[in-house]
Amino acid sequence: MANPFEGVWNQIKLMVDNEEKSPLHVIEVGDLWKYLTMLEEFIRYEEIGLNTTKDDELKEMLQDAIKMCESQTTKISKFMRNEGVSLPDVTSAKPKSNSDDVPLGVKLTDDELANGITFKLVTAMQLCSKGQIDAVRQDVTTLWLHFYSELLTFGMSLKNLTRKRGWIKVPPYYYPPGRPKS
Repeated sequence: MANPFEGVWNQIKLMVDNEEKSPLHVIEVGDLWKYLTMLEEFIRYEEIGLNTTKDDELKEMLQDAIKMCESQTTKISKFMRNEGVSLPDVTSAKPKSNSDDVPLGVKLTDDELANGITFKLVTAMQLCSKGQIDAVRQDVTTLWLHFYSELLTFGMSLKNLTRKRGWIKVPPYYYPPGRPKS
C-alpha cells in the first residue's frame, strides 16, 4: 500500500534536486495547451453567468472562479512562453450586460449556471490529474499539483453553495434487493 508521507518526501527530494531540465515532451505540451484552452473557455462561461444572474452569492462565486482561472491562465501562459510553446487562439472576453436585457429563452438559470460550473470544474480537475500523471519534469508536476489544489478548494465552496440552494444534482439512491425495510 502506498505511503502518503513517502510520496510527499519523494516530491520534496525531487524539488530540491538540481537536475538539469529536459525540454518539455509532446504530451506535456499538449496537456498544457489543452488546459489553457479549457481555462479560457471556462472564463467565457463565467462571464456569461455574470451577465445573466441576479443572485449575489452566485455572482461572488463566479467572480472567484474568474479570478482563479485568470491566475492559472497567467501562470500557464508565462510558463509556456518561457518554454517556447505557442499559445492557443481563444475567444475574446464577453462584454458586460444587464441581466434584465437578456431574453428569458437565452438566459441560463442559476441552477444551470451552478451545475455548469461544477461540470467545468470536474473537467478541469481531470485534466490536471492527467497532466500530472503525464508530466516527466518536476516543475510541470508541481504546476499541475498547484492548479489541482486550487480547483479542489474552490470546489468545496461551490458544493456548499449548491447544497444550500438545492441546486446540487443527486443521482437516484440505490436500494439493493433484499435490503431490510426499516
